Amino acid sequence: MSAGSPKRGFLVALCVLLAIGFMGLGAWQVERRAWKLDLIARIDARIHAAPAPLASVAGRPLDRRGDEYRPVRATGRWMTGRDTLVQAVTRLGGGWWVLTPLRTAEGTLLVNRGFVADEGSERARPAPPPAGPVTVAGLLRITEPGGGFLRSNDPAADRWYSRDVTAIARTRGLGQTLPFFLDAGASPALAAGAPVGGLTVVTFRNNHLVYALTWFALAGLSITGAVLIARASRTR
Repeated sequence: MSAGSPKRGFLVALCVLLAIGFMGLGAWQVERRAWKLDLIARIDARIHAAPAPLASVAGRPLDRRGDEYRPVRATGRWMTGRDTLVQAVTRLGGGWWVLTPLRTAEGTLLVNRGFVADEGSERARPAPPPAGPVTVAGLLRITEPGGGFLRSNDPAADRWYSRDVTAIARTRGLGQTLPFFLDAGASPALAAGAPVGGLTVVTFRNNHLVYALTWFALAGLSITGAVLIARASRTR
């Protein structure tokens, strides 16, 4: 046996382990692709339905698969002075989502009235909602606990990176609040400074097939490397 045989054996084993790992990642991307296609199909079929009354979803458990992005309409009165600004990045740029509680017959509902742009180093000052009874239509969204990517919500400092219904309700003293929020749709006429609704992202990138093929190609290269190293060791 040559002195290089143990080293070649190690390299063969390493290539095999890499191939197994790459195959696993490829299979995971295939599963993610199936999940993403199902999500896209469900949301596309759902968002074009007529808005359901709030009462139809307020009194039962909800789940992301069956209820997220369901069109809903709610009637009530805005609770002024209770806005919560949640950091956001939209097709209009960086700024804030404006979440305002709406007092309804079914309970207090947090409504994302829409987006307001950042005003330099100052937080935006969105226009207050109208007084009196209103009906709001939008898409039902499941609460987003905790915070955003690598950033936790800080209620004490009033810094919000996700729309965490429970934490916002506790901080604003809203009492019992429905366990979801509503993304308001676009409004045909906006007052100066009013949040821009209708910016909910309902199209999703689906690059999982490309990722899967990349991982499988790397697995193939690893197996090829293992074969070439093994053949080289036998010819010596």
